[in-house]
Amino acid sequence: MTLKPYPEPIDETLRADGQQREYRILSAEERAKGFVRPVRLSYVHVGIPGPEFPLRDLTAAERELYGDRYAKFEEYPEEKSPATGRFWTAEGLAKIGKGGCRTKTTMARELAETYAREPRFYSGTFCCGCGVHLPVGERGEFVWDGTNERVGT
Repeated sequence: MTLKPYPEPIDETLRADGQQREYRILSAEERAKGFVRPVRLSYVHVGIPGPEFPLRDLTAAERELYGDRYAKFEEYPEEKSPATGRFWTAEGLAKIGKGGCRTKTTMARELAETYAREPRFYSGTFCCGCGVHLPVGERGEFVWDGTNERVGT
């Protein structure tokens, strides 16, 4: 795996183990400006968090539009704008509380420093247990090792 500073183009082709050939990082100069979060080298795949807000059944119009693709809708309060909510699949709802694969993944220091400098720099990260990239952020699948804090927030 090769690390390249932003904005240099990278090769996102996947290797046999599921990781990309190259990953983007912030430059050493940008990381040297300081961190807004602690530098953490490891995270754990805990799976998706459950809904934050009450779920409702789909309306007749939503059922007509989506068929059986979704089971429930989580309506966000107006202060959460611009998003209006999230459609949940039955499969997604069944995964809540199942905890991902629980594997701890450790990353290169430059990646960890990029997260510490700009927590929302990445939209996903790699799980060594599952061998795939999965979402990060408030609704992502990972927490920093030893915490309940979601990676990418």
